[in-house]
Amino acid sequence: MIRTLLARVGLVAAAGCAATLISAAPAAAHGADAPDATDYRTRTAGVAPARPGLEVRVVEAGARLELTNRTGRAIEVIGYSGEPYLRVGPDGVFENSRSPAAYLNRTIAGDTALPAEADPAAPPSWRRVADGTTVRWHDQRALWQEPAPPAAVRAAPEREHRVRDWTVPLRDGTDPVAIVGTLDWVPPPDGYTWWAVSIVGLLAVGALGLVAAASPAGARALSALGALLVVGGAVAVGYPVGREVDAGAQGVGGVLAGLLSGQIWPLLTGLGAIAAGWYALSRRPAADFAVALAGACLALFGGVANAAVFARSIAPVPWSPGVARVMVALVLITGIGATAAGILRLHAASRAAATAPRVDAARRGSTAAG
Repeated sequence: MIRTLLARVGLVAAAGCAATLISAAPAAAHGADAPDATDYRTRTAGVAPARPGLEVRVVEAGARLELTNRTGRAIEVIGYSGEPYLRVGPDGVFENSRSPAAYLNRTIAGDTALPAEADPAAPPSWRRVADGTTVRWHDQRALWQEPAPPAAVRAAPEREHRVRDWTVPLRDGTDPVAIVGTLDWVPPPDGYTWWAVSIVGLLAVGALGLVAAASPAGARALSALGALLVVGGAVAVGYPVGREVDAGAQGVGGVLAGLLSGQIWPLLTGLGAIAAGWYALSRRPAADFAVALAGACLALFGGVANAAVFARSIAPVPWSPGVARVMVALVLITGIGATAAGILRLHAASRAAATAPRVDAARRGSTAAG
């Protein structure tokens, strides 16, 4: 019963993935505008001078800062022109709609308009933007936004470089404090090596299709292919979960909300691959189609969509970039390999079906002659 249910879920997820591919709909944006990967490492040393209950961290591979205020007092984040920009405290999170920073920081999300009411000299006009005591925002002081790397990086790209030390001023009542941190350029890895490893691996998985199409080892090879697809699907689910955690999601509810709003297709294709793998393990007649289709969707949404980590030094996950590359490579290997294996098995089954009538006719003719 469970396997039958999983099989149906896998077929539905695979069909949905195919419909998305046919309609050429773009993949949903990652949670909270996190980059797929970057070569710039943003770090924070905290708040100076330290304030008990006031915590800061870098989220989304450096794309945003997160400030949590448990002091019981309102803390202001100061904008680029010295104006009040954000306020976070016991009564929630507020944004000054007259702060130019409120609009300039949205350029990362594609909004470049600076309205007339953006006046740093005007009295603050606070509008509530969130509940709670945590605020996250893009801050250009902690980022490198130029299209070309710094001159020092261009001169010696093989070495790590300190781009700058940065500060974001805060105000605790009338007391000035600041978030302090560093921005470094980290040399990227050799992306060709990771692609080469992925290609060799997917060829090995695809070879299972040849074995699985033969007898007597075909059933065991199909089971091995199903097990690999289950593992690849689980990794594909784990990667977007990690992205949501790195983007600042709190608790199971926060992670699920981020997945459903920003990474629904990676989640569905990962679950679909798990279900299709169980379908292959149960050796159902339609397993070849489910494996091929689920593998294609897995490779696209779980592998290709995250392949930027192969050629970038910083990954948007809470574990090391090396682990992130291994995960993406495994998803690519499993997805494309499963697709090839499924197609090979479908082709072998088609040839067997076409040959069967001729064999039966020959046998009947031989019997009649005898």
